[in-house]
This record gives sequence, C-alpha cells and structure tokens, in this order.
Amino acid sequence: MLRPWDLQIALERDLAMPAYLQIGHALIDAIRRGRLAPGSALPGTRELAARVGVNRKTIQQSYDELVAQGWLTAEATRGTFVSAALPLVAEEGAPPRAGGRVAAYTLRRAAPDLPVLLPPAGTLVFDDGAPDTRLMPAELVARAYRRALLQGARHNRLGYGDPRGSLLLREAVAEMLKADRGLDCTPDNICITRGSQMGIFLSARLLAQTGDRVAIERLSYPPAREAFRAAGARILSIDIDDQGMQVDRLEALCQEEEIRAVYVTPHHHFPTTAVLPPERRIRLLALAEQFGFVIVEDDYDHEFHFSHRPMLPLASAHGWGKLIYIGSLSKLLSPSLRIGYLVAAESVIARAAAEIMIIDRQGDPVTEAAAAYIMTSGVLKSHARKVLRIYAERRECLAAALQRELGENVAFMLPQGGLALWVNFAPEVNLAALAKTGLRHGVGLTPGRAFASNGDKIQGVRMGFGSLNEAELAEAVRRLKHAMAEMR
Repeated sequence: MLRPWDLQIALERDLAMPAYLQIGHALIDAIRRGRLAPGSALPGTRELAARVGVNRKTIQQSYDELVAQGWLTAEATRGTFVSAALPLVAEEGAPPRAGGRVAAYTLRRAAPDLPVLLPPAGTLVFDDGAPDTRLMPAELVARAYRRALLQGARHNRLGYGDPRGSLLLREAVAEMLKADRGLDCTPDNICITRGSQMGIFLSARLLAQTGDRVAIERLSYPPAREAFRAAGARILSIDIDDQGMQVDRLEALCQEEEIRAVYVTPHHHFPTTAVLPPERRIRLLALAEQFGFVIVEDDYDHEFHFSHRPMLPLASAHGWGKLIYIGSLSKLLSPSLRIGYLVAAESVIARAAAEIMIIDRQGDPVTEAAAAYIMTSGVLKSHARKVLRIYAERRECLAAALQRELGENVAFMLPQGGLALWVNFAPEVNLAALAKTGLRHGVGLTPGRAFASNGDKIQGVRMGFGSLNEAELAEAVRRLKHAMAEMR
C-alpha cells in the first residue's frame, strides 16, 4: 500500500467541478481501491496543498466534506484519518470506477430499436413529418399560458389533480372529437397524455403481456412497434399495398394465430401516407368482432388533409368495445406542447389513469389549462386553417424539387394529406450509404428500413416537408442530389 503522501492527485483546471470536489473524489477513489486503508493518516492540509498546487483552504474544504460524508474522521490534536468504520477493501478487489460513462451493472431487456437523428447544426433534415414550430402563434400561446398560470395560482389549481387530465381539457377534446371526427365520447372516455407516444405506450401496457400476438403493418411507426415489444408482445407483420393494410392477409393470420391487438394508422398510413379505403375499414372492424382483437387506431395527423374533408376515423363507426383511439395536438402546434389523448371505454380510461399514477402521476396543469383555452377560444381552428394552406404549398414545392433535381431516380404519389411524402428510390441507390453521405452534404434522412417490422430492405424514404420552408426544401433536395452524385 502506498503512503498517503505518495498519492498523485491531478486536477483538471478546465473542469466545471470545483477543485475541492475533484480532490475529494480522488481520495474516495483511493479508499475504495484499498490504497488508503481504514484508520490510515492523511497528510496535513498545508503539505497536501503544496503537493496538489492549491490553496490550503481548498484542502480543508475537501477534508471537511469527506468528514461530513463519513469517509474521514478528524481529531483535533492528531490530524485527519480515513474512517476506521469503513470495511477493509483489497487493492485489487475494488470495483473500477465507471467514470460516468459505463455502469458497473447489467440492464434488463434489450434496448428499443429506435433510430434517433441528431445531425450537426446547419443540417436540413427530412424528418418523419414534424410541423414547423416557427408557424406556431407564439404570442397567443404565451398569452394562454400566462392566463392559465395566473388563474391556476389564484384558484389553487396547480397542485395534484386527476391523472386523466383536467376536466376543462377533456371537455374541449370531447367536443372537438364529436364535432370534427364523429366520435361518440364524453370526458370520461378521455385520458390526456404527454403526446401520442404516451398513449401508444399506455395501450401496450394495458393490452399486451409476454407471448401475446400483436399485428402491425409491415411498414409502421417504430416507437409503436417497440412499445408493444417492450410489453412482451410478439410482433406479427401484415403486408401493405398502395391502399394501406391488406386486411385479407390479417384475416388469414387470425385463422392461424390468436391476435390480441392490431395497431393501425388508417387515416394516413405511417410511413407511406396511404389512406385505408372504406371497404377495408368496414372489414377490419368486422374482423375485430369476429376474432376478438382490439384495434389501436393512431390518428396522428388527422388535421392535415388537402384534397377534401378528412375521412372519419374507425372510431366514428364503432363503439368502444373493441377499439382504442389515439390523437395529439402536438403536430398542429408544436412537439414541445406535450398534449395527446387516449379515447376508450370508461373502464379502460380508469385503468390508464392507474398506470399514469406510477409513471408521472399527472400532466402539467398549466399546459392543460392553456391548451383548453386555445381550443375553446377558436385560436386552434384559426391556426389550423392557416398552416394547412402553407403545408399544401410546401407539399407541392417538395414534389417539384424532387422531380426537377432527382428525376428518374425517384418515384412517388402526391399524398392526400399528412406532412410527408413516401419516396421510392431507384434499386441501384444504396439508401443506407445515401443517409451517411447526405450528412456530409448537410442533409439528413432516415432510410425506410427503419420502419420495417421485420428488418427487410426497403427502397423508400419518408420525407417530411412540414418543418422546412420552401427555400429550405429546395436546398435540401439540391444537397441530396450532390450526395447522390458523390456516391456515383
């Protein structure tokens, strides 16, 4: 064992951590590794300060901190010692320090298979269909937040409340769903969530356990797939075509397997944007009754439809016996406004509320009150009309740029709604390589393989146009063209 005065303590001068804490951590590390045994004496503060190159008061502060934590003891006439109450640790037997990077324990279950695109600053990203937060009516939203905060404080409404969400917001959501989407629901059928993904996660927890079969379209929303997988479900893939889910394939699968739930995005299929036609919708609802599975309908961007009135959700033609409906306000305003909703039978909502009690207890009362005001004051409808025109123009802009710059390398159908195009690339284009090369040219995209539930190679890309203005869209396509030219 080294004598205490032989210990080398090197300070990192540019580190945000104060010097006295760096010294303290070095001493704790030496104790844990057995280099300082219980009961051993430490150098005096003046001596150690000279060796480390700091003020004596810094050493005294470090010693005082470790005495308070129980690592050291101080005796007025004898000096400072490693606490004799600490267990004896052999020098080679102490666990290595993780250094903040790697834990010294294993984690249960595999990590979710979810790509996260975090490109460098200045990169133009074709995301999966996010809105442009620059279009949010920030002053009106700020006014709503201020109003909600002041009234909440005045009337003592900022404490713990209903885990289903505030009654005002659930009433506003119920009115909107009845008037615009034909849903037969009351506030008791609604649970407010922190975005639609939380609604999906709750649905997975409520419906699936280890071994249950959950059917998902062959190309689908990865976080939904991983939510059901994390609940223990076995994921079964259903083929799709240019009209969405092939319901006859689902029927054939139901005759072979016991299906617990079917997750579907019928309004604008994710990621291809196809709209499920009425005859398939009717058949899907009939199959739920025949085979007893639950439909989880994710209506993630109902507001964005350009050619005619949006097709009504499955939930509008069906009771709540075999269906859970999920929606969000985040796409319409901003992803930072974490407001989604789960609509189902009252018994399901009660159970969802119980699950929320062990996740985060409830949402933010101020955000929920502000959202309720935005909905009931007419701000939301006015904003929706405004941005729908802008997004329609951006859809046309991206389509024209792709045809102009990439020509025969791409093929796509102009979607009826949503904030993204599904673009098929020529077979000779390596999309994984294009994604990497594109980043060097300042453009980001996610290859279609990320959306495949079975890992198949997919020669398509979901290209969001909502979050980029027309000039940015044109520039992003030009950068993509340059990336493809470099690959050749």
